[in-house]
Amino acid sequence: MSAETYRDAWGIPHLRAATAGELARAQGRVTARDRAWQLEVERHRAQGTSASFLGPGALSWDRLARRTRLADTARRCFAALEDKDPETAAWVREYTDGVNEGLAACDAPEFARTGLAPGRWEPWTPLAVWLATHILFAGFPAKLWREHITAHLGPDAVALFATDGPGTAGSNGWLVSGERTVTGHAIVAGDPHRFIEEPGVYQQIHLSCPEFDVVGLAVPGVPGIAHFGHTGTVAWAITNAMADYQDLYRERLRRTGAGVEALGPDGTWHRAARHTETIHVAGEDSVEVEVIETDRGPVIAGGPEGLDDGTPAALSLRYPPRVTADLGFGALLPLLRARRVADVDRALDAWAEPVNVVQAADTEGGLLHRVAGRVPVRATANRLRPVPAWEPGHEWTGWHTPPRAGLTDGVAVMANQRGPATPLGVEFAPPHRADRIAALLAGKERWSAADMPALHTDTHLASAGPLLDLVTALDGLSPGAAALRDRLLAWDRHMDADSAGAAAYAAVRGAVVRHLAAHPALAPAAVPPAYPEVLQPWLALVPRIAYALEHLLRAEDLYCIDRAEAVRAALEEVAAEPPAGTWGDTHRLAPWRALPDTSGSPEPGLSGDHDCVLCTSAVPGLTDRAARGPAARYVWDLADRRRSGWVVPHGASGVPGSPHHRDQQPLWLGGELAPVVTDFDRLTKETDD
Repeated sequence: MSAETYRDAWGIPHLRAATAGELARAQGRVTARDRAWQLEVERHRAQGTSASFLGPGALSWDRLARRTRLADTARRCFAALEDKDPETAAWVREYTDGVNEGLAACDAPEFARTGLAPGRWEPWTPLAVWLATHILFAGFPAKLWREHITAHLGPDAVALFATDGPGTAGSNGWLVSGERTVTGHAIVAGDPHRFIEEPGVYQQIHLSCPEFDVVGLAVPGVPGIAHFGHTGTVAWAITNAMADYQDLYRERLRRTGAGVEALGPDGTWHRAARHTETIHVAGEDSVEVEVIETDRGPVIAGGPEGLDDGTPAALSLRYPPRVTADLGFGALLPLLRARRVADVDRALDAWAEPVNVVQAADTEGGLLHRVAGRVPVRATANRLRPVPAWEPGHEWTGWHTPPRAGLTDGVAVMANQRGPATPLGVEFAPPHRADRIAALLAGKERWSAADMPALHTDTHLASAGPLLDLVTALDGLSPGAAALRDRLLAWDRHMDADSAGAAAYAAVRGAVVRHLAAHPALAPAAVPPAYPEVLQPWLALVPRIAYALEHLLRAEDLYCIDRAEAVRAALEEVAAEPPAGTWGDTHRLAPWRALPDTSGSPEPGLSGDHDCVLCTSAVPGLTDRAARGPAARYVWDLADRRRSGWVVPHGASGVPGSPHHRDQQPLWLGGELAPVVTDFDRLTKETDD
């Protein structure tokens, strides 16, 4: 037997082979069949060549990919993997061979629309895809925001706005030990929050061979199951630890007859690596990009002439895989082979990035709650803002030991809040999601896997309190505004799609954000500094105010802004033109697609909000549409894997027109889960490869 492919009722692939290598090849092949266009897009993004078919809108990303040396770093990491871990390197090669075989036979309609043909995957391409997916995950542009807001409002402004800004990553996760379940065995559940893409960023898959039998959520383009998996005897899941592990350096560069030099902390000018690359742009002239790398790392903004606004310094990025030539792929096979939490624990010692909080449980009662990943030891200033490369004291001097934690009353909750990763980070998510999950779990003594979707879909919005407190205190309102105030105060604070009260609250909240952003005390910060376009979302004032609103409204003073009057003005504004419907009428899914959707299907209305457990993030003050949300949901039952469940926002297939392209969306919208099926006798055989 080489490999067999089966499908369940949802079109999810179940693969069986005689060896791990044959299974990796089959995984690559079936992923290419199901996600050919997605793989092509990810390959181009990792190489910085996506503007060649997506046009000028992709140019800023391609520049960043080239200047951060994503593809070159992936090559280095794969070369090191071949030297240090040849088994894993061979396994990755099998996967890419399978991808190429699958792409050769694909008929995805997007290729005809664009006139492209699938490109060839190299053995290092999965590593490049992983890097491209996660290079912005740690949010290093937040350091630029802190510098920007300090320049306009002073250092105290950093704490006022410190709510992690326009979040690019997050998740809910909870571990309930056997003492708190009806079966006496643990449950691991949660949902990763990512930008919702179509096809989705996670692929449900089942991988079976004599060495292991694992179900989980794979990243298309990467072999194995890294983030969320269940082997039958042990299960694991992750959330973003919100650790800070990337540094920005101000660089002084100068041109010489031989190239470019950078001023080092020893007071000496050192030769920097330099070359130029050409980015082809569909519909426009090609663009040359200068790629420079100093002893700190690749220069991602500016050059010897400074930034576009004349600032006389460039900006370099130092990130662990570029320094160590290790992306942590050595953890992937051991995770698949894990039988107990001790095996997962050992595997995660090889994890590099992104830095995650991991929870795991096994059928023998073993439990694990730890941080996994590589965080450098360096000066505190490095973690807060860009630091001068020409001054000593900003070097990396080692690696932090990843922290560990236990359970409280048989439960552990992770939702990007301050927790075990606190010593490794700067800004974390507000505690609302974590507190709400913990409170819900405390409300019942024994839980089952079937109970978990009620937590996934909880819509209570604790962060509404400060705004509603100010609304309560208002008097002298017009009759319409007074009636709106009464509606808001009677609202149950749940962001349900069918709630008119939630729509009214969201409208007032958005108006408050806009009024604050327009105030003369804050408006100067609305002019962004001259950094690349791809970094600008972290530097935009309106989203920063939106996500920090509860703190800005509670602060003792906000630059002498009369916040009660801002709320009054917002209330009157909304009362004059109130929302006509419910929250779901405007809070609609806005998935990212490389090409425009031609199906004509309207996007669905959503429940939830940024600080709800059901985290579907709008940007108050700009739009109610949600580009981020649960990229998957899972419940891993350690009593019986067959009682586990999972769902993704769209479907298992990335091929438009497939019956499994969007067939899971009704489940996802309704808070339901598809059953995890692992018995091959209950599956439909598709191919013998």
